[in-house]
Amino acid sequence: MNRVLKVASHRPFVSLLQTRMVSSLLISNPKYAFLKELGLQEENAGVFNGEWKASGAVVDSVSPATNEVIARVKTGTVEDYESAIQAARAGYEQWSDMTAPHRGEIVRQIGDKLRSQLQNLGKLVSLEMGKINPEGVGEVQEYVDICDYAVGLSRMFSGKVIPSERAGHVLLEQWNPLGVVGVISAFNFPCAVYGWNNALALVTGNSLVWKPAPSTPLTAIAITKLIEEVLQENKLPGGICSLVTGEADVGQALTKDPRVNLVSFTGSTEVGRIVGQQVQGRFGKILLELGGNNALLVNDDADLDMVVPATVFAAVGTAGQRCTSTRRLIVHEKVHDQVVERMKKAYAQLEARIGDPLDSNTLIGPLHNQQAVLKYKATVAEAIVQGGKVECGGQVLERSGNFVLPTIVSGLKHDAEVVHRETFAPILYVIKMKDLDEGIKINNEVKQGLSSSLFTQNISNIFKWMGPKGSDCGIVNVNIPTSGAEIGGAFGGEKETGGGRESGSDAWKQYCRRSTCTINYSKDLPLAQGIKFE
Repeated sequence: MNRVLKVASHRPFVSLLQTRMVSSLLISNPKYAFLKELGLQEENAGVFNGEWKASGAVVDSVSPATNEVIARVKTGTVEDYESAIQAARAGYEQWSDMTAPHRGEIVRQIGDKLRSQLQNLGKLVSLEMGKINPEGVGEVQEYVDICDYAVGLSRMFSGKVIPSERAGHVLLEQWNPLGVVGVISAFNFPCAVYGWNNALALVTGNSLVWKPAPSTPLTAIAITKLIEEVLQENKLPGGICSLVTGEADVGQALTKDPRVNLVSFTGSTEVGRIVGQQVQGRFGKILLELGGNNALLVNDDADLDMVVPATVFAAVGTAGQRCTSTRRLIVHEKVHDQVVERMKKAYAQLEARIGDPLDSNTLIGPLHNQQAVLKYKATVAEAIVQGGKVECGGQVLERSGNFVLPTIVSGLKHDAEVVHRETFAPILYVIKMKDLDEGIKINNEVKQGLSSSLFTQNISNIFKWMGPKGSDCGIVNVNIPTSGAEIGGAFGGEKETGGGRESGSDAWKQYCRRSTCTINYSKDLPLAQGIKFE
């Protein structure tokens, strides 16, 4: 899950003058014909409010694998946002009148529409964000899966019937939609994060306004075009799922707008703190998915044949740019050296598998932009200064694009400043623990509380890890990596991760307001608590 109210755009956009100097765009290359199959053009309007019309600056969507321009997007302004929020409010009036099962049927059609373009959308995610194609396709599949989940929920939403202390009375709960849900998503999951919010917000009766990361606008446009087709086929207003690409001013307008009943923000803790204060300042609802500094603990009884591949996937998958990426590998001192050696051998095989994210041989794609490369270099240098030893990696690859070597650093103290700071890059710190109790303390001492994993074969350790004095994270795993959550469980974390929950379980309740309803079907008016007022 990440960065910014500009949401995660560290990439400086090329000016309009510079853009016009670019002789060709990747979208014109026959190799990327799938872009046009998704309805994308050389220049695309980045605002949808029932019609595609934008009035902001023209910016480039850039491939992080080559730093070549894919296509151009005319972004939205605050004025464009105003038209989008008005369309979303109007769409809500019609949408919320529909029954939940009827809304579920529309969401089912959205899921099917995404299925029909699963491979093309996956390629677009890989091209624009930089993750390898299996991960890109998997991200779109996650959106499809949450649509399926939401369809089932549409016939299962339920409150409670509560025993009343008064004769002739019924006490129950009713759940109703909030109104408009604003989604500010991050670059690293340009499809799935919106999908989690979109499917659940829609099926509970809300409309949406989406502000995607400025550096992944094409993915947002392609997804919204598919949703538009479904809404048109069902004679529903397109404003139900509005889109405004743009910069920080658009994000500020959305965050401060009292017409937006819930703001779902995915990004950095620093920006999330600002967003949370602004939304709370107007008494709006907030759903925050912020930073993570995730640890994978290896006890002395762990199966190391499982530990090594799990850690490699979680630490270097998406080039370390998942909010659930493993940043800290906390290893029992009895197996520490053995784990480090096995990890080094695994990492030694990775350089040959770094490259074009659309190549089937590639395991690791690029960092998202040059700023991320600079942070990678600076962080490795800081780790050395603070006492760390680079076991492998630590270098930027001299080729086009934003490629770096996955890095293992040992020898740092568990509370070193660089260890406690989340860096969105494939850097893994290996830390010793003398026993599980110490490992739990090290796991819990960081400010973030998103994901955590323990590898052990001892059932007592498992329940200690999951219990009240175990991991303080929102995601607590055993014998699986920190990344790769299923959609059926609620996703989110504690502390500076924000406390929000998305996707499965009862996360749908965040998109609703709860009413406690008391119905008197008798001819008497007894008061609660036995109060007499005669």
